[in-house]
This record gives sequence, C-alpha cells and structure tokens, in this order.
Amino acid sequence: MPERGARPKVPRIQRTVLKAVQAFSSPLLPDDYLELINPLWSTRELRGRVEGVDAETENSTTVTIRPGYEWPGHNPGQYVRIGFDIRGVRHWRAYSLTSDSDRDDGFVSITPKLVEGGVVSPYVNRQLRPGMIVTLSDVEGSFVLPESLPEKMLFISAGSGVTPIMSMLRSLERRGELNDVAHLHSAKDRDDVMFGDQVRGLAERNDGFHLHEQLTGEMGRLTPEDLDDLCPDWRDRETFLSGPGEMIDAMVDHWELNGDSERLWLERFQKQIGGGDSEGEGGTVKFLKSDAETEVEPGTPILVAGEEIGLKLPYGCREGICHTCVGELCSGQLRDLRSDEIYGQEGQMIRTCLSAPEGHVEINL
Repeated sequence: MPERGARPKVPRIQRTVLKAVQAFSSPLLPDDYLELINPLWSTRELRGRVEGVDAETENSTTVTIRPGYEWPGHNPGQYVRIGFDIRGVRHWRAYSLTSDSDRDDGFVSITPKLVEGGVVSPYVNRQLRPGMIVTLSDVEGSFVLPESLPEKMLFISAGSGVTPIMSMLRSLERRGELNDVAHLHSAKDRDDVMFGDQVRGLAERNDGFHLHEQLTGEMGRLTPEDLDDLCPDWRDRETFLSGPGEMIDAMVDHWELNGDSERLWLERFQKQIGGGDSEGEGGTVKFLKSDAETEVEPGTPILVAGEEIGLKLPYGCREGICHTCVGELCSGQLRDLRSDEIYGQEGQMIRTCLSAPEGHVEINL
C-alpha cells in the first residue's frame, strides 16, 4: 500500500462545516477548494511548509517545517516520514526529529545528511527552498527518554547519529534537567560535528553538561576502551547510544561484558543497503504484474533494479523499516542484503529494498 500523510488534527467545528457544505461542492470536495487557496489546509493528509533551510555542516542541512495543523507531538528521539515531491514523484524518507518536542512556534526540524548518488538527500541539501510544501506522516520510534528521568545520563553518538540525541538534549535543557549529563560524540573533524555550535553552547550554559568531541582525524575512532577515561562512572549512568552499526555492536558487546545492558538504549543507523558490493551471483528478476524482466548485478536490491527499468514499485523508507515495499515471491531464492543470508519460499512476502536475486526470481509486482 502506498505511503500517505498522517491525518491532520482538524478542529471539530471545521470538520463539521466541511461535511455540511460537501453536497454543494460536488463533484469536487470542499478539500479540493481549500487546497487551491492554501495547500496546508488539506484535511486529507498533514502537510508542512518549509520555513528554513540552513546548512549545518558542509554535507548536512537543517530543514525547519511549519505543520499545516497543530503538530500531534513527538517524544524527543522519535522520527517522522516525510514525502518530498521530486520531478512529479513523491519520495518518502524517515528522518529523526531534531527539534525540541515543545517549541513555542509549533515548528519541527530534521537534519538530513547528504548521500551522494541518492535521490532525496541531494534534493534536500541542494534544491529545497523555504515556501515549498512537504507531506508529514505519523511519528514513530521507541528510542526516547524515559518518563522518569534518570539522575545521571550518558549520550554516545557518531556522525549523523547525533540527530535524535539533539532533540533529547534540547528538551532536557528546556526542562532544566541537564544536571549530570555527559555526551561523547565522534566526528571526522571540528567542522564535521553536526550541531557543533549548539552542543558547545549547551556545555557553556549548563555546568552539569559535559561534552567530549572525539575528532577521528586526530584521535582515532571512539571505542569502548575509551569510556573509563572519558566517563569513569559510565556503568552508573543510563546510556543512550546512536550511530553506525559497527560502533553500536562494539558498545553493546562492551555493556554485556562489563556493564548493565538493561541500562543501554540504542538507535542503530543501518549501513546503506544496495551498494552493489555484496557477495552473491545476482540474476534475473521477472515482475509478473508489470510484465517486465531485468538482469540484476550482485548486491543490487530488487527495488532498485525495477526502478532502473522504469517501474513504479511501492516503497517507503528504503531501509527495511516500514514494510511498504513488500511483494509476493513466486519463485526463486534471494539474498538478504543486511545479513547476507539466502532465503525464499513460494508465497513469502519479501521486502524488495532488502533483497537481491540469487539466480532467476519471479515476484508478483
């Protein structure tokens, strides 16, 4: 099923009036006229107007969005799917919300990092402008601060893994809860630190917030072995971990062996799927509903292979999270591009963004 925007929180009296005048607007709906006046007034799906596009680093941009209706709210650390209309096609991507969950102006923000060769992140970083309209889906995610805040917290992030943590830190400062908080962040150099000025400002304004920037160009990567020096009481802290899989795996193993894994909360940023460098034989994919067939190189997702021959296949996040891209496998074997495992049974519903063919494959799309 194609992804669509969230249902707006339209005031009850407005919905009542729109329903009352529906008979007089036929064959169009009242919503059709509202959208002509202002696209944000759509009651079909929640839309937003881009209010700001600001460079965060050389390869990341903060986008500030005004929701068309009252923002339903989010917990710091959650993410939202956003639809961008690019050359007549709506592309959906999931981004962590980087804004405080209770901004006075009701705006929200995301901070996408540029991925060369992609479709959406180059558009957001280079072409998106204030005044443009985007579509907002429902908020999701369980990587959030607990309702009862711990007395001592540790945040560990690397690269764009800081995005959900930035929302948490902003919320904690607003609530006056940056009392005993340590943040270890890893980036290539000082200019590559996303929200660098903001997190340094937090450290200057709050005596209880302690920041360490691990600049890998000078110091090497942040490893579990660094914890005893950088945060000696890390075992006593509730820890929030966000970053690439390699770092996450190392930290999780360290907590399981030397700490309390029940006190470790994490957000795993998956490696890019479908880079074409996976092992495997590749093969051919026959799209039965579309009556099309294509040769596929090893490591190329079925979704990408179909798009390369012009098929309009369903998709959402392209990261294996949303299950929008599923299709029925009719025959053949597949390679899971995350685990490299071979799988496939006739009638199985598979995610095309995560699966590459191993030999001849037929799928009901």
